[in-house]
Amino acid sequence: MTSRNITGLLPLPEVSAGFRSAILSDVLHRLAFGAIGWPWLLYSLWGGTRTDKARLIDRVGLRPDALPHLGSWKADTGFLHRIVDAVEALQPRTVVELGAGASSLVCARALELNGGGRLISYDQHAGFVRAVAGWLADEGVAADLRHAPLTRSVTGWPGRWYALTDLPKQIDLLIIDGPPWTVHPLVRGAAESLFDRLAPGGVILLDDAARPGERVIARRWRRSHPDIAFDRLPGGTKGTLVGRKAGAAARFR
Repeated sequence: MTSRNITGLLPLPEVSAGFRSAILSDVLHRLAFGAIGWPWLLYSLWGGTRTDKARLIDRVGLRPDALPHLGSWKADTGFLHRIVDAVEALQPRTVVELGAGASSLVCARALELNGGGRLISYDQHAGFVRAVAGWLADEGVAADLRHAPLTRSVTGWPGRWYALTDLPKQIDLLIIDGPPWTVHPLVRGAAESLFDRLAPGGVILLDDAARPGERVIARRWRRSHPDIAFDRLPGGTKGTLVGRKAGAAARFR
């Protein structure tokens, strides 16, 4: 959930988008996980080294100023490189992304360089969707960007979930970089509602995997989805959880 400009320390207020107020238990969970996880949250404000950023831009053939700022709530260079790794290994036909921004630009460009493919990206803020669409247009790449307000819920997971529309029947690569933890520290666990659409050999990438909430999510996913092998990858400032569904597609490491 980012634009091409510097992102503020706090996420956009949900009330401006017409969301209902958070219930008390969600607030208490945010306070508890914030108290435990503040070192990870603080470290995540750094977006990676200039060298890694330059290597990323060169790798996908973007202009030098195409990624003017990373860090804060943006995906860091480590996660963006993981996305390119996955696209190169899988050459996916359909990518679904939760949380638009720098990752949308990098993924769309990587798809162009690796046989094409369609990127469908959802974000809860309509203004961000428009901003990212303009950003991608300026860089000459295309993606299917959609507004998906947080008005739904998924059984077994707290917090509000995206109102996802027209989902593809089969997903080769699922990128999870939203909603923000301020909705609920475990809210991204609801992404498992899309796992039954994952193609054989398909891959899941979860950003911020080093945070306490995402560690809990990973443990629950491992128990609930034995057909998907989950591993937390080293590198980056925030950690990446990769899930590989059994199948014949190219292995991603």
